[in-house]
Amino acid sequence: MGYAAIYPGAAINAHRQFIARRRALRPADEYRPVTDAEWEEFRGHFARRKVAPGDCGRAYGTPCIHEHSCIRCPLLRPDPAQKPRLAEIILNLAVRIEEAEGNGHLGEAEGRKADLDAARDKLAQMDHIAASRRAVVDLGMPAFTQVAAHTVTAAPAAPPASWPDEHG
Repeated sequence: MGYAAIYPGAAINAHRQFIARRRALRPADEYRPVTDAEWEEFRGHFARRKVAPGDCGRAYGTPCIHEHSCIRCPLLRPDPAQKPRLAEIILNLAVRIEEAEGNGHLGEAEGRKADLDAARDKLAQMDHIAASRRAVVDLGMPAFTQVAAHTVTAAPAAPPASWPDEHG
């Protein structure tokens, strides 16, 4: 087993050398300055992720595969501040289900029922998120024995009589 002292400066320099070696292997055009159009497109992606009930968690550069049916989408992270808006959506869905069933549009009614179930799930997620934000976690106060690396004992004042002296 060996021992090596690692100092922050050495670790930082080693990491910088690693990055330089990796960059040398990549095409140089990947490290060109970003154009204004590219930057605006990147920022626009995140602006388009904002929807009424919360934020869409889809990855950058990917289209919405759920055709903006956000209530049903598992990637939607609902915002608890939008709970009144979601309550309106739930009420509206209930009315639309009754209307569709009354008109004999059973396919429409089934689709809105799926939306209603998903909206109720999002409402439960909102409640969970809000509760977790309010929750206080007691980290406790650690005892000295839990944080100390080892216990130090006082050395004896004189060696025991059974120990040999310096001369043997």
